[in-house]
Amino acid sequence: MKKKLFTLAAAAGLLLTACGTDTSAGTPASSGGSSAGGTTTETGEYQLNTLNIIVDGTLTATVDAGQAEFVKQWEEAVSARIGHPIKLNITQLDHSDYSGTVSRTLTTGKPGDAGYPDALIMSASMLRQYQTTGLLWNLANAYDNAEFQKRVTLPQVNLNLRTADGAQYGFAPTYGNGCVTYIKKGWLDAVGKTVDDIKTFDDYYAVLKAFKENDPDGDGANKTYGVIAAGFAKLDEAPYINYMPEFWQGAYPSFYPGKDGKWVDGFTEQATIDALARLNKAYKDGIIDPDTEEAGTKQAREKFFSNDQSTSEGVFTYWAGTWLRTLTDNMQKNEVKNKDGELESLVQLPPIKEIKDTVGGYINREAPVWVITDDGDGNDAREQAIFDALFDTMLDGDVVQTLWTYGAKGVHWSTDAEEFTLNAGTDKEDKKSYAAGEFHLRPNPNDPNSLWKKNHLDSVLVIAPLTNGFVDNDPLIQEGNEFFTKNCVDAYPAASSPTFSEREADLSEAKKGLMNKAVVGEITPEDAVKQYIDQFGSVSETILSELNAN
Repeated sequence: MKKKLFTLAAAAGLLLTACGTDTSAGTPASSGGSSAGGTTTETGEYQLNTLNIIVDGTLTATVDAGQAEFVKQWEEAVSARIGHPIKLNITQLDHSDYSGTVSRTLTTGKPGDAGYPDALIMSASMLRQYQTTGLLWNLANAYDNAEFQKRVTLPQVNLNLRTADGAQYGFAPTYGNGCVTYIKKGWLDAVGKTVDDIKTFDDYYAVLKAFKENDPDGDGANKTYGVIAAGFAKLDEAPYINYMPEFWQGAYPSFYPGKDGKWVDGFTEQATIDALARLNKAYKDGIIDPDTEEAGTKQAREKFFSNDQSTSEGVFTYWAGTWLRTLTDNMQKNEVKNKDGELESLVQLPPIKEIKDTVGGYINREAPVWVITDDGDGNDAREQAIFDALFDTMLDGDVVQTLWTYGAKGVHWSTDAEEFTLNAGTDKEDKKSYAAGEFHLRPNPNDPNSLWKKNHLDSVLVIAPLTNGFVDNDPLIQEGNEFFTKNCVDAYPAASSPTFSEREADLSEAKKGLMNKAVVGEITPEDAVKQYIDQFGSVSETILSELNAN
């Protein structure tokens, strides 16, 4: 396929972390970067010798956390699987500008150039923007004939990625996951509430106000806030409202299909004005930590589990499942204590009435995907070889899938007889003992006092489960995943049209500025929407015309 002329100011947001996880701290710019390499054998077959991939922070085996061992074991296992040696080069980009860096890489280079990826990770919204450009390979046939098909238990995740003509440009090894609201239990105890008392937005707001006014951590400073988030909304990343869902409720400040299936611009709706008004009131009341305005995910979550209680917060909405364990571990590591001097714990808040009545529950985002770049030569040999080496082995059910799920054997996990102690010599000392053949996670290379959790794939979200019995039965992770599954609804499909792809960065930047001004009180919510319509009304109408023409 010939590469089309394509303009991207900045491609839309990251999954991520994962989304999912975010490991921007300590993540290198690159751990590889040599140009792609392949040869044609004497029989005329294409042989992939070097595989270059671009990843985000959802690959937690970073350079300083065992990535070299992960790569070595991957190369050994995949070389044996495909019948010849293959080298893996990983370029791991920073979370904060992943989509922008990907855009610059894909639109200024080509397959074979140093640093140009053979395959890379994209969010669902990024996929929709790139799949019409000719830059990505249609992998539908490869997916249908993959070896892992006989183990797939969630086929609809990838079938949902198909275009009207049956093409498929992304591969989703897991379903999407989403965010839930976590509350510090000790703070609820301190204000005489339980999670069962929070049924409506008024109940929720009253608890946030109590957190602000009643010194729930007991340090006497009374500089607490009800809630912190990574922005009042994430307007460059679908599903946009997942970090402060109680305030947004039924509002959706981007393009989405309405009840009649016709696309609308949600930022222009009364629901968005109402959401901005709720946020503005909470900001004026001192309930929202003011750092929320510019906070990234890393800053927000580190404030939440900090032991600097003078500027602490009681509520934080973040990713489900594994993050219930991660947030809890970080609070205990930092010795965050409740009013009675005991280590703090978390409870999960079921969706409030207003969320149930509008969107239905917490939002399960569209699945993040892997994609393969198309070299445009009209021959699928290179691209099929990449699929076979990377995607087909990623879900092999055994050795390679275990690498993607848990990391490197002997580094991140083991089945050897082993004993070790976490937090030795403290009141949190935890002695671990495992028999030969017993699967277990090992201490985190970056923090020997905590257990490693996972690498890239979440074992409970994957579309084709492991067949070797390697399962981490962490009760908190299981509790988190069960809670989310019970309380989630699928996200709206991400918008995709030529004008939206070209102007999305401009739209999201403008909406973020207007939103922030409305929340802090510089303009009214009504003025925010009016200024958006005045500046981008014609662009919005063009996008809606394109979306509704499909």
